[in-house]
Amino acid sequence: MSTSTSKPFKRGAWTLGALLLGAAAWHQSQSSSAQAQAGASGAASASTSERATRSAKPALSVQVVQADRASWPLEISANGAIAAWQEAVVGAELSGLRLSAVNVNVGDRVRRGQVLATLASEAVDADIQNARAAFNEAVALSDEAKANADRARNLRAADAISAQEAQRSLTAEQTAKARVESAKAMLAAQELRGRQTRVLAPDDGVISSRSATVGAVAQPGTELFRLIRQGRLEWRAEVPSADLVRVQPGMKVVATPPGGKPVEGRVRMASPTVDGATRNGLVYVDLPAAAAQAGARAGMFAPGRIALGEAQGVSLPQGAVLLRDGFSYVFVVGADQVVRQVKVSVGRRLGERVEILQGLDAQARVVASGVAFLADGDTVRVVTDKQEGKARS
Repeated sequence: MSTSTSKPFKRGAWTLGALLLGAAAWHQSQSSSAQAQAGASGAASASTSERATRSAKPALSVQVVQADRASWPLEISANGAIAAWQEAVVGAELSGLRLSAVNVNVGDRVRRGQVLATLASEAVDADIQNARAAFNEAVALSDEAKANADRARNLRAADAISAQEAQRSLTAEQTAKARVESAKAMLAAQELRGRQTRVLAPDDGVISSRSATVGAVAQPGTELFRLIRQGRLEWRAEVPSADLVRVQPGMKVVATPPGGKPVEGRVRMASPTVDGATRNGLVYVDLPAAAAQAGARAGMFAPGRIALGEAQGVSLPQGAVLLRDGFSYVFVVGADQVVRQVKVSVGRRLGERVEILQGLDAQARVVASGVAFLADGDTVRVVTDKQEGKARS
């Protein structure tokens, strides 16, 4: 009886001990897990604190500028051809005569009346001599007829001859005078032909083309030379019709020949018509005589600018503008020394400055350079020129 009672008691004691051991193990595991979680939470807090400290550290030392408002030139950019102001075609006025001499070549500068070429004049000289002889003969006959007429007038006054005979003498006198005039005109025509055997420059200028060859037979209307009158060139700028009305005579123009130096000219006139296909009109610009020395040649295609005047504009240094993804940005520094990326619209460029059309407050402080190394939200340290000089030294 006592033995059976003690056996259940022992089994219950073992069961209770096992439960207590299990509870102690579970409590220990829960304590370890809590400690691990607490350690992980502490590490995360430390990492967040470290990142905050790192983000507060300035990314870059920068200088700041403010947008500058000043007068900017208003210009129209255009392209066009450089051409001769006026080009004269020089040819022979006589036919059937060969060229005996050619005195100039392409590029020569000539004066008005200068002999460019000479035609063989033997046949023309013979015609001149013949016409001069005919003129002298007509003069002699006229003198004789005049003497006869004077005699007839005296005899008629004395009633020594009939009126009919006197009239014949007077008529012969008039006829002789007419023959003299005819012979004189013929002589002048032959002398003119003699002068036309010399091909003369019609104006001062530069020979731009020559097709005359010694020995060739010249024909009237056939081109022998081409002359740029007075050596003057002009720039024929193609301007959109919307801008054409803004162009006025006398405006300053700068054209740049390919490979040459910029040449300053003046607007002579704007075309009264517009090309129906391109909707562009021509602006004729007189170039100075020195344009040839600057590299300008007729037939060149050159870019240029037409100055319309001046207007107020806001600008920044080019180094302050960042081009990214096809857009322009600047970095504005706030009071907390944190930069903010701002999108702007840019316009003209002049020297080292670029015009800001919109998107920027004129009073904003803008990072002056090194913008490629910045990102939106970076903290920076603003320095002055003196501080930067000390840091470098």
